[in-house]
Amino acid sequence: MIQVENLVKRYGGHVAVDGMSFTVEEGKIYGFLGPNGAGKTTTMNVMTGYIAADGGTVTIDGHDILKEPLAAKACIGYLPEIPPLYPDMTVQEFLLFVAELKKVPKTERKKQVAALEERLSLSEMSKRLIKNLSKGYRQRVGLAQALVGNPKVLILDEPMVGLDPKQIIEMRDLIKGLAGEHTVILSSHILSEISAVCDHILIISKGKLAASGSPEELQKMMQGTAELAVTVIGEQEQAQAVLDQIEEIEQYTFEEGSEEGSILIHIETKEDADIRKSLSVALAGAGMPILSMNRSEKSLEDIFLELTEVEEKPETEGETVNAELSEEDVLKDRTEEKDAAENREDTDETNIEDGEEEKDESDL
Repeated sequence: MIQVENLVKRYGGHVAVDGMSFTVEEGKIYGFLGPNGAGKTTTMNVMTGYIAADGGTVTIDGHDILKEPLAAKACIGYLPEIPPLYPDMTVQEFLLFVAELKKVPKTERKKQVAALEERLSLSEMSKRLIKNLSKGYRQRVGLAQALVGNPKVLILDEPMVGLDPKQIIEMRDLIKGLAGEHTVILSSHILSEISAVCDHILIISKGKLAASGSPEELQKMMQGTAELAVTVIGEQEQAQAVLDQIEEIEQYTFEEGSEEGSILIHIETKEDADIRKSLSVALAGAGMPILSMNRSEKSLEDIFLELTEVEEKPETEGETVNAELSEEDVLKDRTEEKDAAENREDTDETNIEDGEEEKDESDL
């Protein structure tokens, strides 16, 4: 449905999007996840044709966004972070106006607007001015305008921003209901929003695609080693003899358990290795009762922090250095301007004095 290849966008010397490439399949919900300033909104603005890229291509349903902008944009419904609403219009007036802009046939406009109002629970608000609506209802109106014309692709930039918990749950349900009928791309810097709604996650950091996959695929990709915390009754020497016999174990450490006579064993195994059953049998055979066994896996939050924090630290340091240099340059420029102004004043005074001397001589 959407093909993005080597996308690049610069603002002066700052690279907002740096060679990003990805593919969006039809009928699924995709999430752009990344910290503020990672390049999510810029990528969306380029995909919708709102701004032009400095490099790369964006193809929507076979139409290049630069070469065939009208055909490509006809496939897109866009909800910016701040919904583009006319506050002095009623909900119905605004949606009819949007339908006219999107060239929906005149005979179908009222029917389509009424269906959208019903779908998004806006029927009771149809005759109310948009400026009198709550934040949650304004966001619904913004989503309704994106759905006018029944576009194949919906691009939603921070659709839950500013909503209360109840409104967030309602918006999530609305977006989930759009899957299949529409291909949905939404952005957020809040992990819970993305993981609760999306089939596929694109983690963006410093304008680059850091990782891509379903929540389960990302966890598997980043897992590396699995960890077990096992509490048993017995001695370390007994446990060590058992653990050394299991090939999947890479390393282990011991510490004193919370109960009398117990030890806590931290075990790291090879990737995808699940030794819980064999370990239980081996420990039981050695006469070491198991009090507890817990397997720890990286959460999506751990993965997000690991992928973005490492990338963000150099940028922060660089930004600090650039900010300091910029401030020094400003001070230097101001000093040079002040010196130049003083020189001009001295020159002017000298010229005035010379002029007065010439005048006095001429009078003589």
